Amino acid sequence: MAGRHKLLLPLGDEPVIRRTVRAVLGAGPEEVVVVTGFNEQAVADALAGLGARLRFNPRYEEGQMTSVAAGVSALAKPRDAVMVCLGDMALLESADYAGLVGAYAARPWGSILVPHQGGMRGNPVVFAESLTNEALAGTRNFGCRKLIADHPEEVYPHDPGHDRCFVDLDTPTDYARVLARLALPASNAALAD
Repeated sequence: MAGRHKLLLPLGDEPVIRRTVRAVLGAGPEEVVVVTGFNEQAVADALAGLGARLRFNPRYEEGQMTSVAAGVSALAKPRDAVMVCLGDMALLESADYAGLVGAYAARPWGSILVPHQGGMRGNPVVFAESLTNEALAGTRNFGCRKLIADHPEEVYPHDPGHDRCFVDLDTPTDYARVLARLALPASNAALAD
């Protein structure tokens, strides 16, 4: 992202992470834990007033799965399932998150729901509470990827009926596409150093 923190890039009048967390909260989950890492204070400031609980991951440089483990281990309330959401999936709306919860509740089999479409695997992933300890186990391969790899027979592929579960922000081109889809003007300075 040309040296910029992708979660802090502007989408209209709010940064990517605030838009994402607002959408998750709008789906009415029992508990939301946002895992911070790089530029922790700026991310916390961007989320001020939303009501999500923050958890710092001191191992964030080791990769996304350490953040999954930090978030899952920070959950405190009773639950039937856990949804692991990515902070850079800014096209997802509250109804999309709620739709995944509904699909998980109605699935005919399996304990891990993964968005699938056209051969692509997406996010967020929803898995049974009974798999929480297993999601935290391992040293190099843990989290959702471990669950999916270790339990392919438990993976219920769900077509969400849209492509928003497959769009994240990893490059300046991704950011430009998201801005265009949201009909937001591109900021000339957004990706400048």
